[in-house]
Amino acid sequence: MPDVLIVGATGLVGRAVIDHFGSHPVTVLARREIEGLAAHHKQLVAPSDGWGDIIAAEGPAVLIACLGTTIRQAGSQAAFRAVDHDLVLAAARGARAGSTPHMISVSSVGAAAKSSNFYLRTKGETEDDLRALGFDRLDLIRPGLLRGDRPGPQRLGEGLATIAAPLTDALLHGSFRRYRSISGDTVAAAIVSLARQGGSGVHIHENDAIRALAD
Repeated sequence: MPDVLIVGATGLVGRAVIDHFGSHPVTVLARREIEGLAAHHKQLVAPSDGWGDIIAAEGPAVLIACLGTTIRQAGSQAAFRAVDHDLVLAAARGARAGSTPHMISVSSVGAAAKSSNFYLRTKGETEDDLRALGFDRLDLIRPGLLRGDRPGPQRLGEGLATIAAPLTDALLHGSFRRYRSISGDTVAAAIVSLARQGGSGVHIHENDAIRALAD
């Protein structure tokens, strides 16, 4: 297993990624200290505007970005973009400056730079900008609705969608399977599996591919 640095480790997927690494030590970069982090992991705490330089100095073999918020949580479209685009790109640029060859980034199903939906457009633009950085290998994870116990207050819309997920998922077939819900733990297991892989190129992973990687 190569040296790994994780940003976005306080969210649903990020926390699960750390758990799936088990006894393998990883470096976690966050804006605040993560309570309960196992002693064999390395924890770096710093304001996000300094993350690029820190990542460049660390020079991990793999950068894992599980960063993500919602417009409602962020408070505005600009604040949302500052996290889901700008901070992801700052981390990625730092990784490239440190000669990191491999990045894994959590995006969203439906991400497209030309989408009329601001959320999906931002995700798509982020993907395009990551491609342009020229990582040897770039894995873009596109889950649908994420199921699991999130830290912080419950998001009403997601809570209702999660309740309806078993019925909704059963109605999604063929090319629409990619929109099925998926557990954060499954996504995390897939990410850890990808961190072990070599190779090159840009790889997009949606619902069925994520599940296969997690098995």
